[in-house]
Amino acid sequence: MTSSAHSADGRQAGPSGIALPTTAFSRGVDRVIAWFGEIASALWTVLVAVIVVQVVARYAFNQGSIMMEELQWHLYSIGFMLGLAFTDMRERNVRIDVLAERFQPRTRLWIELFGTSFLLMTFTVFIVWFSVPFFLSSWELNETSAAPGGLPYRWFLKSFLITGFALLALSGLSRLSRVWVALFGGR
Repeated sequence: MTSSAHSADGRQAGPSGIALPTTAFSRGVDRVIAWFGEIASALWTVLVAVIVVQVVARYAFNQGSIMMEELQWHLYSIGFMLGLAFTDMRERNVRIDVLAERFQPRTRLWIELFGTSFLLMTFTVFIVWFSVPFFLSSWELNETSAAPGGLPYRWFLKSFLITGFALLALSGLSRLSRVWVALFGGR
């Protein structure tokens, strides 16, 4: 099935080839994730502007700035973290469906249920679990850049590890709700 394929009831299949129904939960979560995805998209424009300013300052005026260099990787990191869930929700992530594409749709749903439940959810919970102390330590120390002239509030950047993976977990739960309804019915 291609990304434009539709099921008998009009649901559009994603790149995975599975046409999933929506649930009230998935619609709500997807709206929240889409909002964060829009923020991530806007950050790329800001990042490009910061890079242009940094390059012009460095090469036209021979003025480098550690703060601007750090701001570049901070913006990139935040955009990446916020974009994870949005990418997953839109099924634009890299999927290895070499074997699954040969299976019947119901078998693919079971694979999706297993993969999301035991792989994605376990991974996201693991990352969030270990990111919280990492963030809290930075917060308590009011960690700043080790570089002179670097950015303060390093904890702010580290908070996006928690935010990004918590959103990815929500995206996984949203997908699980749709897979569950596709497998077992209900709304």
